[in-house]
Parts: sequence; structure tokens; C-alpha cells
Amino acid sequence: MNTAIYCRVSTNKQELANQLNALKSFARKRNFKVKHVFCDVASGKRADRTEFNQMISAAAERKFDVILVWALDRLSREGMTKTVNMIEHLNKIGVDVVSYSEPYLDTTNELARNILLVVVSTLAKAEREKISERTKAGLERIKRQGKKLGRPPVSDKTKAKILDLLATGKGVREAARFVKVSHAYVVKVRKMTGYKTGVKNKSRKPLSARKVR
Repeated sequence: MNTAIYCRVSTNKQELANQLNALKSFARKRNFKVKHVFCDVASGKRADRTEFNQMISAAAERKFDVILVWALDRLSREGMTKTVNMIEHLNKIGVDVVSYSEPYLDTTNELARNILLVVVSTLAKAEREKISERTKAGLERIKRQGKKLGRPPVSDKTKAKILDLLATGKGVREAARFVKVSHAYVVKVRKMTGYKTGVKNKSRKPLSARKVR
């Protein structure tokens, strides 16, 4: 089977060389034909996955049949749910996943694939429930402390500034960017105050925010 190797390592070049050698040796034993090698090198806190994204694009074009990785967490470091979603996505487009470090992760075997997805999906569900419980507990703690949830309210001064900007001909997006609020909030302020673009007073000049209010 045509195979793509994916590595993700730190800036240690020796680590990359060791992984590649081990994965290529493993591929030979399994009669995998290595057609592509994708390697992302992590640097500090950077999460650049350019090579990974290129690999997924190539997978969609069926340029290979199998992705060989060092370990399951190389597919995603955002938790089990993301990993399961990635494996399922690859399987749907006809690309299997094999892990060097985890022999049970081999979706080239249909029975093993089905069992694996059931088990990993169960773990992913448990992970989602755990995250949900932590979120709820955090919200309850904030409520007990008497703190308000959500974004802090925007001041009347900011609202007036928004209307002044609109009155001088600024667009919604430009006004939002200027006062550092969302585009949707500017639209909301405009509706709340009954402001209409082009409204003018008797002198044929645009109304200011104070007069609109």
C-alpha cells in the first residue's frame, strides 16, 4: 500500500532522524511503499502544522492509502475527540491510519478498525462529558462569587461614539473597528437607538449621537 509518513518533533534534529528511521523500517516490514514524508518541527509554543495540513489535502486526493504516525497524539493534540474525528474523516475518504507506538491503532484491518473506533469514540464521549462538567462547575463557582457572566456592558459613552461615527458617514465595520467592539454590536446599537443612515436635521447636516438619542 502506498504510504505517507507523518512526524511531529521538537527542534531536535536527532529526534526527527530517529523517528524517520524507525518509521521507514516499520514500513518495510509491513510492505508499505513510502511515497510521501511530512514533518512538522515544533518551536516553543508554536503550533504550526503546515506539513500536516498538506498531508490531509493529499489524502483527500488519494495520493496514498495509509498514514503511518509515531503515536496517536501526532494526529491531534486537542484531545481524544479531535483525534477520533480525524481518524473517521480519513477512513471515510479511504485512508487508513497506523501507529508505530500503539500496535492496536491499525485501521487497515476492518475488524480492528471497527473495535478501535467504538473504544476511542467512547473515550471521546467521556472526555466531552468531563469538559462539560468542568465548565458547569466553573460557571457555578463564578455565580457563587457574585461575579457576572458574559462580556462587560458597553458604556453609554461608547454607544454615543458609535452613533457619532455613523453620523459622519463611517460604515458599520469601520465604526466597530474604531471603538473595538463587534460588528454585530454596532448593528445592535443602531437598531436600539433607531438610528438610520442619512437622517438629517433641518440644516441638512447628519444628526449627532446626542440628537438621535
